[in-house]
Amino acid sequence: MERRTLLQTLAALVALPGLTARSRAETAAPADFPPLTKTDSEWKALLEPARFQILFEEATERPFSSPLNNEKHAGTFVCAACYLPLFESAHKFDSGTGWPSFTQPISGHMDTKRDFKLVLPRTEYHCARCTGHQGHVFNDGPPPRGERWCNNGLALIFVPQGEAPPALRS
Repeated sequence: MERRTLLQTLAALVALPGLTARSRAETAAPADFPPLTKTDSEWKALLEPARFQILFEEATERPFSSPLNNEKHAGTFVCAACYLPLFESAHKFDSGTGWPSFTQPISGHMDTKRDFKLVLPRTEYHCARCTGHQGHVFNDGPPPRGERWCNNGLALIFVPQGEAPPALRS
């Protein structure tokens, strides 16, 4: 490899993180919820350490460690930080990856950004209300959408159908 090509490649890799601006994943529905902004110390006071690390430090839980991976009941999955509903159980499927996976989120409730942490670009998604990190979306899901929204179980709380979801945090 020529020195110039090597330097250009290295410069491009250094510039990639600057290209991670957020974009709206699902823009069809207007936001029907107020945004929620808290400091790290406020979130730490509300969340267990493992949940805080996943939601606000973008950590990832071990595969096959979440009981939500095997959750098969009807209901809604809400953000563990702010309680915004994110997924309906009708869109959950067993991806075999070890993380709860969904074919689509509730419209307008997710924001996305490009993630280059593993060098190759991925689409990371966050709760649109509190910006809590949920997981990554991939294009290897089942038809008809072909999407796999791969979520950290600790970033979600399951609310069975017929039970009232928790009130949105303020």
